[in-house]
Amino acid sequence: MALWLVHDPATIEGVARLGPGPLSPGFDQAALAAVLAGAPGQLKSVLADQSRLAGVGNAYSDEILWAARLSPFKSAAKLDEAEMARLYEALTGVLRSAVERSLGQAAKELKDAKRSGMAVHGRAGQACPECGTTIKEVFLSNRSFQYCPHCQTGDRVLADRRLSKLLK
Repeated sequence: MALWLVHDPATIEGVARLGPGPLSPGFDQAALAAVLAGAPGQLKSVLADQSRLAGVGNAYSDEILWAARLSPFKSAAKLDEAEMARLYEALTGVLRSAVERSLGQAAKELKDAKRSGMAVHGRAGQACPECGTTIKEVFLSNRSFQYCPHCQTGDRVLADRRLSKLLK
């Protein structure tokens, strides 16, 4: 008998700490707003936090923020109604597209299928597929992220803390 049939998922260590799945039935824009309202910090960090939203992570958070045209450094709790709507559409659209690309793929082909759908993640130094601006990379804490300065930050290049330390 499968483990998930024997145990309530909420009692399995690790699973109990996961936030809601954005593609779960009933997860709507109001549910996303509730997740973000109680989340101190920047959008990038909140979206990648599995205890806030399950299944997004580092790569998809880059893609979601690019699709929503939002800065990774924007405060998660301070989105206006239009930004929240764009974020919800990007969140569900990017994840549904990823699921569709992975259907029917052999396990060894899944990573390539994931990469093929990426617009900004893992593409630092390349042209943005939307506007042609060079995609930038920033290191924050223990991870890096990629974004388009034109599409997401009004042509502002975000500070890379590694480089900022060297310039002081």
